[in-house]
Amino acid sequence: MIWLITILFILLGLGCLFLVIMQLPGTWVMLVLGLGAQLLMEHVIGGDHPFSWGWWALGIGLVLAIIGEIVEGLAGAAGTKAGGGTKRGMIGAFIGGIGGAIGGSFLIPIPIVGTLLGSIIGTFIGAVIGETTGEKAKQVGDSIKPAMGASLGRILGTTAKMFCGIVVWSVVSGGFIFIAMGK
Repeated sequence: MIWLITILFILLGLGCLFLVIMQLPGTWVMLVLGLGAQLLMEHVIGGDHPFSWGWWALGIGLVLAIIGEIVEGLAGAAGTKAGGGTKRGMIGAFIGGIGGAIGGSFLIPIPIVGTLLGSIIGTFIGAVIGETTGEKAKQVGDSIKPAMGASLGRILGTTAKMFCGIVVWSVVSGGFIFIAMGK
């Protein structure tokens, strides 16, 4: 039964990684699944079996998930700033990235592709809108460099978040394999 729970988590965890690519909270879903698997294993095994590795793996996964969210959230804004953008451009990039991910999922009904393209395009458009509006509005031509930086930042942020998701999946899966091998 322990191996079944472990294999099920490994497979469902892989599915959660696709959610991360689609700009959905796949790492968080994976951690909730891991918590459920950990509690189920404790119930199935019972007794005095040491489960500290599973709890440690989930704790490490939680920290990595938080880091991934922070990096992804700040990457588009940092890219805007690196391209010479303003705070308004950074906010526009952030909002545009979220809106683009949602819109891209509906407009391009190809899983993962629509969400990623929508997010990148939305980040670009949001940064341009942010840079070309407000008190110190730039010309559209002057907003292209910050918008390109925002899009590149978004790509790098999503890549970093995906990397964190893979590490979370590896650590938690490894923890469950360790428990299953000991039983």
